[in-house]
Amino acid sequence: MVSLIKISHSGSNPRPGEISLAHNGTLFLDELPEFDRKVLEVLREPLETGHITISRAARQVDFPARFQLIAAMNPCPCGFLGDASGRCHCTSEQVMRYRARVSGPLLDRIDMHLEVPRISHEVLRKGSPDGEESSEQIRARVVAARNLAVARSGKANSALTAKEVKQLCILSEPSHLILEQAMDKFGLSHRAYHRILKLARTIADLAQSENIETVHLSEAISYRKLDRKV
Repeated sequence: MVSLIKISHSGSNPRPGEISLAHNGTLFLDELPEFDRKVLEVLREPLETGHITISRAARQVDFPARFQLIAAMNPCPCGFLGDASGRCHCTSEQVMRYRARVSGPLLDRIDMHLEVPRISHEVLRKGSPDGEESSEQIRARVVAARNLAVARSGKANSALTAKEVKQLCILSEPSHLILEQAMDKFGLSHRAYHRILKLARTIADLAQSENIETVHLSEAISYRKLDRKV
């Protein structure tokens, strides 16, 4: 596990910690709920602004911290919620307490919440089925989508401002209704609203689509799984 001292940039003389060392790269946190809550809350500022400010009694230092956050956590305390084996006996209250270790404001800043099912023994033994995309093929699609975004706005979709989202992430009226229904049903914030639109724009770019279609928006909404009640 990443050193809590390093990730929070603590000490009398602030110096770059794991957050700043991940600048222009990836920060991976395993067993996310096991980190101290105060440490996790430090992530909110850099995820929003791309930098982190450390204040001490005699000085204040600003470090660059624009990174891709990837975090992993179990679905419940025992780790078997939803598993076909039926081994999970966690109650809804236990699951909610476990997930509550990661605050709503932090989850709000994470664009995609994905469930990763257990790999079958057949896949472990034989490998991925024939016909699946290779890493090289996926990378080529991602690069092409990013190039589309940069050609359109001069930046990646994730860096769009609220004003730019309104200009570049245009929805049809049916799609607007779907997004409004999701906002009401799941109690999503305005921040989540803009993040869903930026993600939908990226999904459309991956599909080489000029417009954000309903299917792209629906996919983006489907990735907000941890916003939903257990």
